[in-house]
Amino acid sequence: MTEMFLSSSELVVLTGRKIKAKQIEALRRMGIAFFVNAAGRPVVARLVVEGGKQVPVRQAWQPRVLAT
Repeated sequence: MTEMFLSSSELVVLTGRKIKAKQIEALRRMGIAFFVNAAGRPVVARLVVEGGKQVPVRQAWQPRVLAT
């Protein structure tokens, strides 16, 4: 059975970064859906990368006053 989430080493290969803040930055630039766990590490579902079901990427919250 395959794991549900990418391993730490797979995240390093995917992002090209070892530091978790840099991994998060790279995932955002690539448009890959992820969440940050309690340890501050990015978590990516394997289905997102392997081309399975599409997961929508949430946009950052912005107050209506600043919306154009």
